[in-house]
Amino acid sequence: MEEFRRAYSRLCQERGAEPQEAVLRRLQEPRRGRLDLATQSLTADTCRALGRLLQSQTLFTELVLSDCMLSEEGARLLLQGLCSNTVVRLLDLKGNNLCGMGAEVLGKLLRQNKSLQSLTLEWNNLGTWEEAFATFCTGLGANATLRQLDLRNNQVNHKGAEELALALKSNSSLQQLDLRWNNIGLLGGRALVNCLPSNRTLWRLELAGNNIPSDVLRAVEQAVDHNQDRQAAFRESQARTHMLSKEVHSLREEKSKQFLDLMETIHKQREEIAQSSRTSAARVGQLQDALNERHSIINALKAKLQMTEAALALSEEKAQDLGERLATAEQEQLSLSQKQSKERRLEQQEATERESKLLRDMSAASEKNLLLRNQVDELERKVKSQQEQLFLAKQELTNTAAELKLRAVQAEERLDAEKKRFKQSLEASEQLRIREVEHMARHVEESERALQERVQRLEAARLTLEEELSHVKAAALSERGQVEAELIKAKTQVRLEEQQRLAHLEEKLRLLAQARDEAQNACLQQKQAVAEAQARASQLSLQVDGLRQRLEELQQELSSKDQEKVVEVNRVRVELQEQIGHLQAELTAQDGLREKVAALERQLKVISGDHREALLDRESENASLREKLRLKEVEIARICEEEAQRASFLQNAVLAYVQGAPLRALSPHK
Repeated sequence: MEEFRRAYSRLCQERGAEPQEAVLRRLQEPRRGRLDLATQSLTADTCRALGRLLQSQTLFTELVLSDCMLSEEGARLLLQGLCSNTVVRLLDLKGNNLCGMGAEVLGKLLRQNKSLQSLTLEWNNLGTWEEAFATFCTGLGANATLRQLDLRNNQVNHKGAEELALALKSNSSLQQLDLRWNNIGLLGGRALVNCLPSNRTLWRLELAGNNIPSDVLRAVEQAVDHNQDRQAAFRESQARTHMLSKEVHSLREEKSKQFLDLMETIHKQREEIAQSSRTSAARVGQLQDALNERHSIINALKAKLQMTEAALALSEEKAQDLGERLATAEQEQLSLSQKQSKERRLEQQEATERESKLLRDMSAASEKNLLLRNQVDELERKVKSQQEQLFLAKQELTNTAAELKLRAVQAEERLDAEKKRFKQSLEASEQLRIREVEHMARHVEESERALQERVQRLEAARLTLEEELSHVKAAALSERGQVEAELIKAKTQVRLEEQQRLAHLEEKLRLLAQARDEAQNACLQQKQAVAEAQARASQLSLQVDGLRQRLEELQQELSSKDQEKVVEVNRVRVELQEQIGHLQAELTAQDGLREKVAALERQLKVISGDHREALLDRESENASLREKLRLKEVEIARICEEEAQRASFLQNAVLAYVQGAPLRALSPHK
């Protein structure tokens, strides 16, 4: 706000004008999103600065400029700045006496501005210039954002109403239009009625104080109610569509969540399969390493066995050599004889020892060979068992791989099935939404047709009721004349028969006749008739109760006199019976009169209601005229003050001129 204030002061100073203090004070007041300059007299320089600032400002969404006494130039500069504004939603230009140029600039504003939703133009003169107002209506027809328009007291005539009707035919955003206290008349009202079937968004149209007949106002009200019902149905369909879209969105989110969960489970299964394959591969590697170690051990044992077998072969060869040597030695021993007996013995001993040693070595080697063979057998058995375990591990690995592949295939099949089901559900939901939208459209069309038929039926019923009302009024008037004639006859008969004995009854009947006359006179009045008719109806009921009580008293008196004079009592009884018959006829006539009074009361209520509405319209018209008169008086006073100021300025200037002239005459010449 402070930056806006400084920018306003800077722009005013650039133009060589002083910023208005009232505007600066209003700009200092912290009002969020609202610029209120009402009742401030804005100059053209201020309007130019504000127009330049409002072209690109984003602070204010509401701009109130009511009763600012804007000039044509100031209004043009200000509204041209608002043409490119994209933030202001509400504009109040009430009481600025905008005329031709203002209407044209407003039309340009409505054509170019894309954010304005509410426009108040009350107490201006836009309808005075027909061409300018036609430009304004053209801009209104091209606008697509305005929702509310106030054109009260703008001197709009029937031609302006026709231009407005053309604009309303092409406008698709305006919802509320106030045209009260203009000069639209019958032709303008009919033009507005003819344009309303083409407009489906306008649901509030105020036309009071325009000299429009009641039937045209009722037609406008019916069309506006029809649009209101259509808007309600459209909002309901939008709510249902929004609800269905929410449900479809929730279904999509749920399906996507299920799809993500399924993909996550598939990913987890794949990770488990990969982990199990890695563990099985590691286990197979470990088994292969163990098998290789066993093979190396077996190869080492085989090498040792070969070495032992080679040693055994060498020992056997040595034993053979020793045997050969022993044989040679025995031969030599046999040949040498006795000389070498000792040596032979020693050699035999040595040979026996060597033989025993060799035998021991052979036995140990054979034992070691058996042990090695046993170890080789054990190792072979272990190798076979390891090979069997390896085969089982490979088989288990192939089984797990096949099972994992089967699970992956099943998961992919489930995924494909879920995708198909999700697509089917989406298609079904889309078809359901389309069917719902078609159903709502058919419902709206049927409701429109039903409402049109209802309007036609109500119009026919109204005509028939008006005809019946006219017939009933004629019948009521005829019955009223007949009842009055019968009542006069009954009154004359009662007066002739009860001159002496029923004086009190005649007085009450006279009061009843007076009450009836007063009720008839009250039917001609407007406001006091209802209360007086009700009071007199209550008086009539009280009088009827008094008559009944009086009849009971007379019957009691007759019963008391019956004992004294039987003949007189019989005669009196006959007379009383006749009087009772007359009174009952009178009571039936009074009941008929009550019904007529009730019908007249209802008619009086209707007439008083119409008169009350007419009085309210007249009072509002008088109020508007008083307001106009007050404004004219204020303007006249302002003009008088301006004339007085001008006269005072002129007088001061003349006095100054007169006082300065002698001084210049007396001054010496150079």
